[in-house]
Amino acid sequence: MKLISEFKAFAMRGNVVDMAVGIIIGGAFGKIVSSVVADVIMPPIGLLLGGVKFTDLKIVLKDPVMDAAGAITTQAVSINYGNFIQTTVDFLIIAFAIFMMIKAMNSMKKKEEAPVEAPAPPPPSNEEVLLAEIRDLLKNK
Repeated sequence: MKLISEFKAFAMRGNVVDMAVGIIIGGAFGKIVSSVVADVIMPPIGLLLGGVKFTDLKIVLKDPVMDAAGAITTQAVSINYGNFIQTTVDFLIIAFAIFMMIKAMNSMKKKEEAPVEAPAPPPPSNEEVLLAEIRDLLKNK
């Protein structure tokens, strides 16, 4: 029972719950960005490049092998660099969005933390004033 209570205390700490919420929201955000890239951004770019669909871009290393009936017995081997380009664009957009969120959060933290003005130094004591006067008199001689 001690193990269960320790696990419960661990799982209910604020950091673990916050992290779980962040992971869930991050996963959903990633799907949204992937859809935006695949369905909104890449088609116009492909159209500008002559009607290219990025997911179809690949280098075929070995053609598929078919039997006499026309069924594929061995799949083709290819390097799908179009998927790589699309995934890279996904990553860059997600990274930029996270950067902007963190930048906004940092600027809000700076506004909350108002700069504390340093207190004025205390006035010099009578001894310090007398010593300064003596120093100045000795300088003038």
